[in-house]
Amino acid sequence: MASDLGDASSLEPPSVPLLEPRVPSVKSPLPRRKANRKGGLPEAKRKGRARRLNKEAEDLVSGMQHLDLAAECLVPVGTGLVWDERMTEFHCLWDESFPECPERLVAVREKLLEWQLLERCVPVMAREIAEEEVLLAHSQEYLALMKSTETMSEAELRCLSDTYDSVYLHPNSYRCACLAAGSVLQLVEKVLTGEVRNGLALVRPPGHHAQRDKMDGYCMFNNVGIAAQYARQKLGVERVLIVDWDVHHGQGTQYLFEDNPSVLYFSVHRYEEGNFWPHLPESNSDAVGRGRGEGYNINVAWNQTGMRDADYLSAFLHILLPIAFEFQPQLVLVAAGFDSVIGDPKGEMAASPACFAHLTHLLMSLAGGKLVLSLEGGYNLQSLAEGACMALKTLLGDPCPLLEPPHVPCGSGLRSVSQTLAAHCKYWKSLRRASADLPQDSEGGAGIALPASHPPPVPEVPPRPATEPVRALPPFHTGLVYDEKMTQHHNMWDSQHPELPQRVSRIFERHGELRLTERCCCLPTRLASEEELQMCHSPAYVEAVKSTATMKPRDLHRQGNQYNSIYICASSYECARLAAGSAFSAVEAVLSGKVQNAVAIVRPPGHHAESDAACGFCFFNSVALAARYAQRLAGRPMRVMILDWDVHHGNGTQHMFEDDPSVLYVSLHRYDNGTFFPTSEDADYDRVGRGPGEGFTVNVPWNCPRMGDAEYLAAFHQIVMPVSYEFNPELVLVSAGFDAARGDPLGGCLVTPECYAHMTHLLSGLAGGKLALVLEGGYNLESISESMTMCTRSLLGDPPPSLGRLKAPHPSALQSLARVVAVHHKYWASLRLEVPVFVPERPRTRAGRGTPIPGYTPTEGTPEQLASPAAEPLEAVDDAIVALSSLHLEDDNPAEAGETAPGSHSPDSSPKGGARRKDRVSPVGAELAGDSQSESMSTSSPEGTEGAEDGQSGSPSAASSEGAELAEVSQRGSPSTGSSSGEAETIAKDTKLEVILLDEAAGGCSPSCELLGEDPSDGGLFYAVTPLPWCPHLDAVLPVPSSGLNVLEPCVACGSQAENWVCLICYKVCCGRYINRHMVAHNSESGHPLVLSFADLSVWCYLCQAYIHHPTLLDAKSHAHREKFGVGLPVAV
Repeated sequence: MASDLGDASSLEPPSVPLLEPRVPSVKSPLPRRKANRKGGLPEAKRKGRARRLNKEAEDLVSGMQHLDLAAECLVPVGTGLVWDERMTEFHCLWDESFPECPERLVAVREKLLEWQLLERCVPVMAREIAEEEVLLAHSQEYLALMKSTETMSEAELRCLSDTYDSVYLHPNSYRCACLAAGSVLQLVEKVLTGEVRNGLALVRPPGHHAQRDKMDGYCMFNNVGIAAQYARQKLGVERVLIVDWDVHHGQGTQYLFEDNPSVLYFSVHRYEEGNFWPHLPESNSDAVGRGRGEGYNINVAWNQTGMRDADYLSAFLHILLPIAFEFQPQLVLVAAGFDSVIGDPKGEMAASPACFAHLTHLLMSLAGGKLVLSLEGGYNLQSLAEGACMALKTLLGDPCPLLEPPHVPCGSGLRSVSQTLAAHCKYWKSLRRASADLPQDSEGGAGIALPASHPPPVPEVPPRPATEPVRALPPFHTGLVYDEKMTQHHNMWDSQHPELPQRVSRIFERHGELRLTERCCCLPTRLASEEELQMCHSPAYVEAVKSTATMKPRDLHRQGNQYNSIYICASSYECARLAAGSAFSAVEAVLSGKVQNAVAIVRPPGHHAESDAACGFCFFNSVALAARYAQRLAGRPMRVMILDWDVHHGNGTQHMFEDDPSVLYVSLHRYDNGTFFPTSEDADYDRVGRGPGEGFTVNVPWNCPRMGDAEYLAAFHQIVMPVSYEFNPELVLVSAGFDAARGDPLGGCLVTPECYAHMTHLLSGLAGGKLALVLEGGYNLESISESMTMCTRSLLGDPPPSLGRLKAPHPSALQSLARVVAVHHKYWASLRLEVPVFVPERPRTRAGRGTPIPGYTPTEGTPEQLASPAAEPLEAVDDAIVALSSLHLEDDNPAEAGETAPGSHSPDSSPKGGARRKDRVSPVGAELAGDSQSESMSTSSPEGTEGAEDGQSGSPSAASSEGAELAEVSQRGSPSTGSSSGEAETIAKDTKLEVILLDEAAGGCSPSCELLGEDPSDGGLFYAVTPLPWCPHLDAVLPVPSSGLNVLEPCVACGSQAENWVCLICYKVCCGRYINRHMVAHNSESGHPLVLSFADLSVWCYLCQAYIHHPTLLDAKSHAHREKFGVGLPVAV
């Protein structure tokens, strides 16, 4: 969870998974004795568990020894600043008007003093670089020549300068260049050792044009190039990202690292088809590096002047951030030239100084916040000074200012970004796009020809000064709203309902345990008035909910049944008012300047609540009401963005604003082709709003489970952030449901707490930092507690922790994103990229930590891509391997993937369940690619036999076992081996792997899937599924017929006895998926959700897509057990 240096999460001891009691499989004694006698699977599992627990115990002891409970947080603090007057002691002796002059540093320092930034920084002493450090990037001969300039005459200096391009030499040039390069090294060392969090080196001469053996473009030593080598060779850093936003291409830096895969170089610069200095073809987007470094050199080449903020943001969002998250740098260095700021005579660009605050903010989410900016160019003194100060303010934690219009990237800029995407999508899986697969004549379809740029009209804001004023920061950074009274809302009839009172109390307790409450401003709670509730709800509905406060339990139960997925108690009305009022309190504190941002820990949730009806645990729509309350406070329709990342679509919020252009509603949710709650077509990608609000509703619907960090970040980078920057909100509200988190019993997704921190960080760059998170769903107490505390840390300014190695986004997710873009690119110019469709047709592989896949060729793309000399032809791949590759099996072990699972089975976790669906699920139709993507089930080993229906089978089928073996082989294979299907099959048959219970409905391993152990002789992975202890469909179970159960009864449709299940509603017996799928068909026809396996007595719920173990089911299980084994079910079960 923590970054390698001083993350606040180091306060937490390493997580040791609790070994919970599991339902024992029913097995005959003879196979058990035989298995034990030979060792086999049980022994391998025992050894695997023992090894893992011993290692975790050692880690726990080690962690406790270093635990400092008195520390508030251990993240590095402070921003280092290097400035030394000695670097002003050289200038051009023969041209007083030379643009690279001492006044550049003086102007920046004066602006620092004017904006009162100097005293807020940690001063870092400059030092001269040692000669051996210069040799990290330059030759011995070149060093000796530069050193000799100290004793040269003016004529000799001028003569030597003329041998280079755009260079002058002064007797002090060498000493100042040594001071500049050494100062950057000094700052890098301070950041990497944790003495400061980040820093800015105000140095000259600049360095990014300097090459190994020659000066170029005002540069003598390559400051960031040397720093990258120093970090790698002297400080143990493995991966460095260099970002060069100077208007000139840093060809010197590119040459240094173009064959080095340990350094990722990204440059966004003016090119004009080679007509702008340095006039090099290798400055174009098709220069991608060479040899081992192919794919690690990224150029975004602007082909016209006047590029604005939106163009730079587009390059960062669509290219740099996705690649950086995949590369996982441990240090970020910025060649920070400010000659692209408006007014610079060299750059002739139109980026505002504020733009560099936003670019810096985006980079601060990488490498655990280890970020060092080194000054390069910038030749308009005012523009340079303001740009540098804006970047420094962001490093210090100040909010990014609102950007001035226009917020739309130009056509030329989008073409440049598209060209870079096309050049690099074969190297980086995070850049790949899928086909929208929409009819050409459909509205917003891919075939629509669009005008140059016509964004939807948005309300204007009063103009602001061009320069950032010195303004006082809020007395507190983050406000926190919580009231224990909200726990009084409870289910009187079902204490195991997932919307538990403990949801909010546990989140608040976790904030206290991490001492986050001490760092926040405690905001007062209040009740929303009836008049305020009517901003979004009808008076009749408000009165109807109010009347429940005096109802008797029987009437409350009847009233709750009138709505979809609602329970009501006498305290529900007051708690719902308190939740809405608390959201008001958070918004008012943010807009008044009392706090910069806020988090509201409230319940009941609100985003499903319609204007005239409760729905999905929700009574009053707190976030929608907060948006209207904010506009009321502003006295105008201020622009509000609502981001809803709850796993369920916020139907109520969408309906309340679908015709309002002042509110942008963006929702990321599971849709499953309309079968996931709230089962409405309004949640699909083509619902964009209506009337004047058309285009201001953006739905990103996931059509299968198990969406995780890679998919959510792809949505943010490709859609959410580009559209948000174009909308330019004045306030951001987050419907912060955490039921998409790993371990949630309803969501079935895999988002980590760390990913929520990153999404929060990205959003905090909008609206001048005015952001409020309001709790919605989330039903695993540990998951929601860890996830929301991560968000609060991010709001407080802690750098987001590393995400570990990310998988490629799921093909289904890529198609969903492509469909959203196809529909919305006519509304939002920032989505109008022209990139080739790219859907890999081979299994995922691991090409090292965060590295591109070398030699990988797309199966779709332009002919030029397919003919690339670096591309290798794909060998035929067995269909089973291709299908199994979509199951994401290779990274289900969080430790292996560098992820931290939140431990979804803590003792205090709430019982699991879900909202009732309006329509039943069709398991067949909901699958992404049919049966080929069904997960493998248990093998024939008695120790491993547990069932899963839906047709996901619980039978010990050979086909399942073989599929699991193929999946494991596909993980281990190198992408460049190109093994044929026959070879893969041979390897699979020779490999002894036992894969237990890979739950079909979860699209691979279920959310409750755990790694049990590892047999050193096999290298195989063992998985088991922990069933959900509750589901909302248990009331459908009927008593066992008086005739009992016949476990030998054949399938009523085909007569098969190989793998049968019995419906627990009508007690019809049918065969499973891997026989003739008759139980799947029975579910589709009848809607009966729960079935019992005669093979291993497991129970599967189609609607929850999970195994269930609950006392309600014990009667049927006991009957089957007695029929099968002659005795009742053991008490332990």
